Amino acid sequence: MKLQALVVAAFGVLLLSACKGEQQQQQGLANTPLEYKTVKVKAENRTIETKYSATIRGRQDIQVLPQVSGTLQRLCVTEGQKVSKGQSLFIIDQVPYQAALNTARANLEAAKAAEATAKLSFESTKNLHEQQIVGDFDLQTAQNAYAQAKAAVAQATAAVTNAANSLSYTVVKSPANGVVGTLPYRVGALVGPSIPTPLTTVSDNHQMYVYFSMNEAQMLEKIREAGSAEAAVKAMPAVRLQLVDGSEYEETGVVETASGVVDQSTGSVSLRAVFNNPKGLLHSGSTGNVVIPVEIKDHIIVPAAAVKQLQTVHQVFKVVQKDGQRVAEGTNIEVAPYNTGKEFIVLSGLNVGDEIIADGAGMVKEGALVK
Repeated sequence: MKLQALVVAAFGVLLLSACKGEQQQQQGLANTPLEYKTVKVKAENRTIETKYSATIRGRQDIQVLPQVSGTLQRLCVTEGQKVSKGQSLFIIDQVPYQAALNTARANLEAAKAAEATAKLSFESTKNLHEQQIVGDFDLQTAQNAYAQAKAAVAQATAAVTNAANSLSYTVVKSPANGVVGTLPYRVGALVGPSIPTPLTTVSDNHQMYVYFSMNEAQMLEKIREAGSAEAAVKAMPAVRLQLVDGSEYEETGVVETASGVVDQSTGSVSLRAVFNNPKGLLHSGSTGNVVIPVEIKDHIIVPAAAVKQLQTVHQVFKVVQKDGQRVAEGTNIEVAPYNTGKEFIVLSGLNVGDEIIADGAGMVKEGALVK
């Protein structure tokens, strides 16, 4: 029994010694400075290109609808054809409208003849009244009949004008210079002012509107810098357009307007830029990316690998001296709402000359010793 107790005691001493050795080893590792890449931050200048998804529209996308009903008799254009303002696009059956105009003109002639007769009757009655052959009643009756005949002529004249307008509307003309869109209706189709789909759309594409959205934070920063929304729009630099195939459009554009309302669903502000389209390369309905250069001057810029992101919080690790050792100290920073993808622009939280861990910030622990 004594021998067994001695064996157990000896084993316990060995186990305790091993645990203590392991603990000392772990403590020694914890107190061993780790090697990190560090950098001292400084104020720098950058030109950052920010991209925004965009939709391209013609300066005017005008839906063409008929003003009268009838059977489509002729298509005078083809899809994609360039047209001028006033050029004929479609012709609707003119026969009933020509007949209506002829009837209106005949009614006008009859009304004019009735007016002439009423005028003669009134003048004759007036002479008889002056000779006291007829009384006041007969004179007033003749005068009223003449006035009624003149009103009938005016009504008939208006009817002729309406009929002539209706006939002219059977020739549907282009409302502007531009390019013809799709033609959903063919010869023989019954069309009218209430058709669900327009006859076509004419896009004025000598200049194109490019619509894109900027998040509220970015827009607010520009407004603060410029003093007002109008000044912020005017201060925006020339913008470029990246087309859907990845190529860059040869013309630069100008931002013209910004919406005064924030889209609650996206938290963004809609802007509109205008681009010249001399070669007709841009088409209404296309998409692309607006590229806006942002000049950054005298700001601290840190590598993206130096920033640890926790939702909306951005943190870097400064290297500070504590008890004669270099220690990693987590520091929250405020960054600009735009970045290069590889760098962050620091608005506050760091000073020029601060040393930070430049790589692997996500793996750094608070208080780690830095070699």
